[in-house]
Amino acid sequence: MTLPTTHVSFPAGAVTGESPVLAVHALSDGRHAVVTEATPFHPLDHTWPDQPADHGTLVVDGTEHPVVDCLTGAVGPEGGDLLVGADIPVRRGDEEWSWLVLHVLDGAPGEIVGRTAELRVDAERRALLSASHSGCHLLALALNAALAPRWRKDPGRSDAFGNPDFDSLAMATSVMDIEASTDTYRLGKSLKKKGFTADATEELPSLADALPALTETVNAQLAAWVAADAAVRIEVPGPELTARRRWHCELPVGTAEIFCGGTHLHHLGELAELRTELRLSEDGSELVAVTRPKRA
Repeated sequence: MTLPTTHVSFPAGAVTGESPVLAVHALSDGRHAVVTEATPFHPLDHTWPDQPADHGTLVVDGTEHPVVDCLTGAVGPEGGDLLVGADIPVRRGDEEWSWLVLHVLDGAPGEIVGRTAELRVDAERRALLSASHSGCHLLALALNAALAPRWRKDPGRSDAFGNPDFDSLAMATSVMDIEASTDTYRLGKSLKKKGFTADATEELPSLADALPALTETVNAQLAAWVAADAAVRIEVPGPELTARRRWHCELPVGTAEIFCGGTHLHHLGELAELRTELRLSEDGSELVAVTRPKRA
Protein backbone atom coordinates (compact mmCIF):
# COMPACT_ATOMS: atom_id res chain seq x y z
CA MET A 1 0.00 0.00 0.00
CA THR A 2 1.31 3.43 -0.96
CA LEU A 3 -0.57 6.58 0.01
CA PRO A 4 0.63 10.20 -0.07
CA THR A 5 1.19 12.09 3.18
CA THR A 6 -2.07 13.79 4.19
CA HIS A 7 -2.41 17.52 3.62
CA VAL A 8 -3.90 19.39 6.58
CA SER A 9 -5.67 22.74 6.94
CA PHE A 10 -6.10 22.87 10.73
CA PRO A 11 -3.02 25.12 11.25
CA ALA A 12 -4.98 27.99 9.69
CA GLY A 13 -7.98 27.21 11.86
CA ALA A 14 -10.08 25.36 9.29
CA VAL A 15 -12.90 23.19 10.66
CA THR A 16 -14.50 22.10 7.38
CA GLY A 17 -13.28 20.73 4.07
CA GLU A 18 -13.89 18.32 1.21
CA SER A 19 -11.55 15.63 -0.07
CA PRO A 20 -11.59 12.30 -1.90
CA VAL A 21 -11.48 9.15 0.23
CA LEU A 22 -8.25 7.26 -0.50
CA ALA A 23 -8.59 4.23 1.77
CA VAL A 24 -10.53 2.59 4.60
CA HIS A 25 -8.68 0.39 7.11
CA ALA A 26 -10.00 -1.96 9.76
CA LEU A 27 -8.24 -1.28 13.05
CA SER A 28 -7.25 -3.89 15.59
CA ASP A 29 -9.96 -2.75 18.03
CA GLY A 30 -12.76 -3.31 15.53
CA ARG A 31 -13.11 0.33 14.52
CA HIS A 32 -12.39 1.66 11.02
CA ALA A 33 -10.05 4.44 9.87
CA VAL A 34 -10.82 6.58 6.84
CA VAL A 35 -7.93 8.20 4.97
CA THR A 36 -8.60 11.25 2.81
CA GLU A 37 -6.25 13.21 0.61
CA ALA A 38 -6.65 16.33 2.76
CA THR A 39 -8.39 17.15 6.03
CA PRO A 40 -9.10 19.91 8.56
CA PHE A 41 -8.94 17.34 11.42
CA HIS A 42 -6.10 17.49 13.93
CA PRO A 43 -4.92 13.98 14.87
CA LEU A 44 -3.29 12.85 18.09
CA ASP A 45 0.48 13.05 17.56
CA HIS A 46 2.12 9.70 18.30
CA THR A 47 5.47 11.31 19.20
CA TRP A 48 4.26 14.05 21.57
CA PRO A 49 0.56 13.36 22.35
CA ASP A 50 -0.16 16.61 24.16
CA GLN A 51 -3.28 17.84 22.32
CA PRO A 52 -6.23 15.40 22.08
CA ALA A 53 -7.69 14.59 18.69
CA ASP A 54 -10.44 16.47 16.93
CA HIS A 55 -13.87 14.85 16.79
CA GLY A 56 -16.56 15.57 14.25
CA THR A 57 -18.39 14.13 11.27
CA LEU A 58 -17.51 12.67 7.88
CA VAL A 59 -20.29 12.88 5.29
CA VAL A 60 -20.30 10.79 2.11
CA ASP A 61 -23.26 10.80 -0.29
CA GLY A 62 -25.44 12.36 2.37
CA THR A 63 -24.64 9.74 5.03
CA GLU A 64 -23.12 11.08 8.22
CA HIS A 65 -20.40 9.04 9.96
CA PRO A 66 -19.38 10.30 13.43
CA VAL A 67 -15.59 10.70 13.75
CA VAL A 68 -14.99 9.49 17.31
CA ASP A 69 -11.20 9.78 17.25
CA CYS A 70 -8.43 10.97 14.98
CA LEU A 71 -5.04 9.24 14.96
CA THR A 72 -1.70 9.41 13.21
CA GLY A 73 -0.89 6.52 10.89
CA ALA A 74 2.22 5.75 8.87
CA VAL A 75 3.40 3.43 6.12
CA GLY A 76 7.07 2.56 5.76
CA PRO A 77 9.33 3.20 2.76
CA GLU A 78 8.75 -0.30 1.39
CA GLY A 79 4.97 -0.04 1.70
CA GLY A 80 3.35 -2.78 3.73
CA ASP A 81 0.98 -2.57 6.67
CA LEU A 82 -0.46 0.60 8.11
CA LEU A 83 1.01 1.32 11.54
CA VAL A 84 -0.95 3.39 14.05
CA GLY A 85 0.07 5.59 16.97
CA ALA A 86 2.50 3.98 19.39
CA ASP A 87 3.21 1.16 16.91
CA ILE A 88 5.02 3.60 14.60
CA PRO A 89 8.77 3.04 15.18
CA VAL A 90 10.01 6.44 13.90
CA ARG A 91 9.32 10.05 14.79
CA ARG A 92 6.77 12.00 12.78
CA GLY A 93 8.40 13.61 9.77
CA ASP A 94 10.69 10.79 8.63
CA GLU A 95 10.80 11.57 4.91
CA GLU A 96 10.93 7.92 3.88
CA TRP A 97 7.53 7.26 5.42
CA SER A 98 4.00 8.29 4.38
CA TRP A 99 2.13 10.04 7.20
CA LEU A 100 -1.65 9.78 7.35
CA VAL A 101 -4.50 11.34 9.30
CA LEU A 102 -6.86 8.53 10.32
CA HIS A 103 -10.50 9.52 10.85
CA VAL A 104 -11.75 6.82 13.20
CA LEU A 105 -15.34 5.54 12.93
CA ASP A 106 -17.02 3.07 15.27
CA GLY A 107 -18.48 1.11 12.36
CA ALA A 108 -17.62 0.20 8.77
CA PRO A 109 -18.57 3.07 6.43
CA GLY A 110 -19.31 0.89 3.38
CA GLU A 111 -17.90 1.35 -0.09
CA ILE A 112 -16.71 4.95 0.04
CA VAL A 113 -13.20 4.79 -1.47
CA GLY A 114 -13.02 7.17 -4.41
CA ARG A 115 -16.02 9.19 -3.25
CA THR A 116 -15.78 12.77 -1.99
CA ALA A 117 -16.09 13.22 1.75
CA GLU A 118 -17.29 16.35 3.49
CA LEU A 119 -15.27 16.76 6.69
CA ARG A 120 -16.76 18.66 9.63
CA VAL A 121 -14.77 19.18 12.82
CA ASP A 122 -16.58 19.75 16.12
CA ALA A 123 -15.80 23.47 16.18
CA GLU A 124 -16.64 24.00 19.86
CA ARG A 125 -14.32 21.20 21.00
CA ARG A 126 -11.58 22.56 18.70
CA ALA A 127 -11.96 26.06 20.15
CA LEU A 128 -11.64 24.74 23.71
CA LEU A 129 -8.54 22.70 22.90
CA SER A 130 -7.00 25.63 21.01
CA ALA A 131 -7.52 27.91 24.01
CA SER A 132 -5.81 25.38 26.28
CA HIS A 133 -2.89 24.99 23.87
CA SER A 134 -2.31 28.72 23.45
CA GLY A 135 -2.57 29.09 27.22
CA CYS A 136 0.06 26.38 27.65
CA HIS A 137 2.57 28.30 25.52
CA LEU A 138 1.90 31.58 27.31
CA LEU A 139 2.34 29.86 30.66
CA ALA A 140 5.71 28.54 29.49
CA LEU A 141 6.96 32.03 28.62
CA ALA A 142 5.64 33.63 31.80
CA LEU A 143 7.07 30.86 33.98
CA ASN A 144 10.46 31.08 32.26
CA ALA A 145 10.61 34.79 33.06
CA ALA A 146 9.50 34.36 36.67
CA LEU A 147 12.05 31.60 37.32
CA ALA A 148 14.96 33.31 35.55
CA PRO A 149 16.59 34.49 38.85
CA ARG A 150 16.89 30.87 39.98
CA TRP A 151 19.49 29.95 37.36
CA ARG A 152 23.07 30.07 38.68
CA LYS A 153 24.49 29.75 35.18
CA ASP A 154 23.39 29.81 31.55
CA PRO A 155 21.81 26.39 30.83
CA GLY A 156 22.51 26.74 27.12
CA ARG A 157 18.90 27.07 26.00
CA SER A 158 16.82 30.26 26.03
CA ASP A 159 13.27 31.11 25.00
CA ALA A 160 12.17 33.76 22.51
CA PHE A 161 12.78 36.53 25.06
CA GLY A 162 16.21 35.40 26.18
CA ASN A 163 15.14 33.81 29.46
CA PRO A 164 16.52 30.38 30.39
CA ASP A 165 14.03 27.92 28.93
CA PHE A 166 12.87 26.20 32.12
CA ASP A 167 9.76 24.91 30.33
CA SER A 168 11.75 23.03 27.73
CA LEU A 169 14.59 21.89 29.99
CA ALA A 170 12.43 20.61 32.85
CA MET A 171 9.37 19.37 30.92
CA ALA A 172 8.23 15.84 31.77
CA THR A 173 4.69 15.84 30.35
CA SER A 174 2.28 18.33 28.84
CA VAL A 175 -1.38 17.44 28.38
CA MET A 176 -4.30 19.56 27.23
CA ASP A 177 -8.01 18.97 27.55
CA ILE A 178 -11.09 21.10 26.95
CA GLU A 179 -10.72 22.81 30.33
CA ALA A 180 -7.00 23.30 30.97
CA SER A 181 -3.42 22.41 30.17
CA THR A 182 -1.41 20.46 32.73
CA ASP A 183 2.38 20.74 32.57
CA THR A 184 4.59 18.64 34.82
CA TYR A 185 8.23 19.62 35.35
CA ARG A 186 11.00 17.52 36.89
CA LEU A 187 13.25 19.32 39.37
CA GLY A 188 15.89 16.62 39.66
CA LYS A 189 19.65 16.31 39.53
CA SER A 190 19.80 16.84 35.78
CA LEU A 191 18.16 20.27 36.04
CA LYS A 192 20.34 21.19 39.01
CA LYS A 193 23.48 20.36 37.02
CA LYS A 194 22.25 22.73 34.31
CA GLY A 195 22.20 25.52 36.92
CA PHE A 196 18.66 25.64 38.34
CA THR A 197 18.17 25.85 42.08
CA ALA A 198 14.97 25.24 44.03
CA ASP A 199 16.79 25.70 47.34
CA ALA A 200 16.97 28.89 49.36
CA THR A 201 19.92 31.17 48.64
CA GLU A 202 21.12 34.47 50.10
CA GLU A 203 19.03 36.29 47.51
CA LEU A 204 16.00 33.99 47.19
CA PRO A 205 13.69 31.93 49.38
CA SER A 206 13.22 28.27 48.53
CA LEU A 207 10.93 27.49 45.61
CA ALA A 208 8.41 26.02 48.05
CA ASP A 209 8.32 29.24 50.10
CA ALA A 210 8.26 31.40 46.98
CA LEU A 211 5.44 29.50 45.27
CA PRO A 212 2.55 31.86 46.23
CA ALA A 213 4.46 34.94 45.05
CA LEU A 214 5.65 33.09 41.94
CA THR A 215 2.08 32.14 41.07
CA GLU A 216 0.96 35.75 41.52
CA THR A 217 3.76 37.00 39.26
CA VAL A 218 2.95 34.50 36.51
CA ASN A 219 -0.78 35.22 36.64
CA ALA A 220 -0.18 38.97 36.48
CA GLN A 221 1.88 38.47 33.33
CA LEU A 222 -0.75 36.21 31.77
CA ALA A 223 -3.46 38.80 32.51
CA ALA A 224 -1.40 41.57 30.89
CA TRP A 225 -0.86 39.51 27.74
CA VAL A 226 -4.55 38.62 27.46
CA ALA A 227 -5.46 42.29 27.91
CA ALA A 228 -3.10 43.22 25.06
CA ASP A 229 -5.18 41.06 22.66
CA ALA A 230 -2.01 39.87 20.94
CA ALA A 231 -2.32 38.32 17.49
CA VAL A 232 -1.59 34.60 17.14
CA ARG A 233 -0.70 32.70 13.98
CA ILE A 234 0.88 29.45 12.87
CA GLU A 235 3.77 29.61 10.41
CA VAL A 236 3.21 26.81 7.92
CA PRO A 237 6.07 25.87 5.56
CA GLY A 238 3.90 23.38 3.67
CA PRO A 239 0.49 21.66 3.70
CA GLU A 240 1.77 18.24 4.76
CA LEU A 241 0.95 16.77 8.15
CA THR A 242 4.70 16.46 8.70
CA ALA A 243 5.51 20.14 8.06
CA ARG A 244 7.42 21.66 11.00
CA ARG A 245 5.11 24.46 12.11
CA ARG A 246 5.76 27.40 14.47
CA TRP A 247 3.39 29.18 16.85
CA HIS A 248 3.81 32.97 16.72
CA CYS A 249 2.33 35.44 19.18
CA GLU A 250 2.86 39.21 18.86
CA LEU A 251 3.22 40.01 22.55
CA PRO A 252 4.00 43.55 23.81
CA VAL A 253 7.56 42.49 24.71
CA GLY A 254 8.16 41.06 21.24
CA THR A 255 7.29 38.15 18.99
CA ALA A 256 7.22 34.77 20.69
CA GLU A 257 7.95 31.69 18.59
CA ILE A 258 7.60 28.05 19.63
CA PHE A 259 7.66 24.96 17.41
CA CYS A 260 4.20 23.40 17.66
CA GLY A 261 2.03 20.95 15.75
CA GLY A 262 -1.27 21.80 17.46
CA THR A 263 -4.15 24.23 17.00
CA HIS A 264 -4.46 27.70 18.52
CA LEU A 265 -6.43 30.87 19.02
CA HIS A 266 -6.23 33.63 16.41
CA HIS A 267 -5.79 36.38 19.01
CA LEU A 268 -5.66 36.53 22.79
CA GLY A 269 -8.80 38.67 22.96
CA GLU A 270 -10.70 35.42 22.46
CA LEU A 271 -9.95 34.87 26.16
CA ALA A 272 -11.57 36.65 29.08
CA GLU A 273 -9.02 35.26 31.50
CA LEU A 274 -6.02 32.95 31.75
CA ARG A 275 -4.80 31.77 35.14
CA THR A 276 -2.45 29.07 36.36
CA GLU A 277 -2.18 27.11 39.58
CA LEU A 278 1.34 26.04 40.56
CA ARG A 279 1.83 23.03 42.82
CA LEU A 280 5.04 21.54 44.17
CA SER A 281 5.18 17.86 45.12
CA GLU A 282 5.81 17.05 48.78
CA ASP A 283 9.36 15.87 48.06
CA GLY A 284 10.06 18.91 45.85
CA SER A 285 10.87 16.76 42.81
CA GLU A 286 8.04 17.98 40.58
CA LEU A 287 6.36 21.29 39.78
CA VAL A 288 2.91 21.09 38.21
CA ALA A 289 1.18 23.97 36.42
CA VAL A 290 -2.55 23.71 35.67
CA THR A 291 -3.48 26.59 33.38
CA ARG A 292 -7.16 27.34 32.77
CA PRO A 293 -8.37 29.62 29.98
CA LYS A 294 -11.75 31.31 30.22
CA ARG A 295 -13.12 32.21 26.82
CA ALA A 296 -14.57 35.64 26.18
